[in-house]
Amino acid sequence: MAVKNKKPDIDTFPVRDQFMNDHLASLRYAGMIQHALMPNPERLRGYLRDSFVIFLPRDIVSGDFYYVFNNKKIMCIAVGDCTGHGVPGALLSILGISFLNEILQSGVNLKANRILNLMREKVMKALNQTGTYAETKDSIDIALCKVDLTTGTFQFSGANRPLIMVRNGVLKEYKPDKMTIGLAAFQETPFTNNWVETVPGDSFYMFTDGFSDQFGGEFDKKYKHKHFKSLIESVAELPMALQEVQIKNAFEEWKGDTQQVDDILVFGFQL
Repeated sequence: MAVKNKKPDIDTFPVRDQFMNDHLASLRYAGMIQHALMPNPERLRGYLRDSFVIFLPRDIVSGDFYYVFNNKKIMCIAVGDCTGHGVPGALLSILGISFLNEILQSGVNLKANRILNLMREKVMKALNQTGTYAETKDSIDIALCKVDLTTGTFQFSGANRPLIMVRNGVLKEYKPDKMTIGLAAFQETPFTNNWVETVPGDSFYMFTDGFSDQFGGEFDKKYKHKHFKSLIESVAELPMALQEVQIKNAFEEWKGDTQQVDDILVFGFQL
């Protein structure tokens, strides 16, 4: 009796390796596109006195993003943290960047909180969010600063993401609203607008929660927000380039051999 040939396991096929290679190549190309939508850190030197950006996606593409808009009248700086990471987070980040461009390029002079209010409306409309429990709960946490380049006034508004200012070695945290960009319409209240008094030499920091949520250290615990603020305070008197090195080193030392659990983004700047 003839014996039927056993169907080979597809994992033994070279096509599996080819698929993985194509998948990684596709992700890398998507990462290049995502990077292109965010300002090159070198270009920021034309807008800011000094700055650094630490951008460490967990999965090549990222749910974190940073944003800078400058039309010579106002400058808007933002750091966003979208639901999830990898491809779903990256798609939402592109949506967030697009909506910020649409709002700010309209030419209407808006307060920082009004920008977030409008952004929330656009995200909820784009994702068809009406507040029912069956819907996806995709959203964006964001810290946003607006600087009037004529008067020098500085505004901050935050959706679950704070702003840290360090002046003469002393740290001050501007708390965000405990709301996000997206989700239920019937829970909406306007975001708060914070007016920030600045002096030359002030350093500002916006960041996602990836660093503070990273497990590591001797007891494999989260880094935590309080520890992160202490790190910022300890390096804030250094030039921004050295701050970047110190913060990266602190992250790598804490993480050790532990897997990175989320996207990492820290944006420090001086006006």
